[in-house]
Amino acid sequence: MTVIDQTEIVRLQSYLRTTFGTDRIRLAPRKEAPDSVEVMLGDEFIAVIYKIEEEGEVSYDLNMAILDIDLPAMAS
Repeated sequence: MTVIDQTEIVRLQSYLRTTFGTDRIRLAPRKEAPDSVEVMLGDEFIAVIYKIEEEGEVSYDLNMAILDIDLPAMAS
């Protein structure tokens, strides 16, 4: 079973904070799915990161759903 351990969580969080220029990003383990972590911006859930191990290689997939109702209205 693929698991994201605490060391990976710290590394991923640091990477995201640097990449997006904010310390408000926080990663939280998911008890029901140890192969992934929740991405929080402040107190708001914004995405999930999944750990993928294939052929001895490790990658992380950031999955962020954006609801149509959350987008600004189109200007006419």
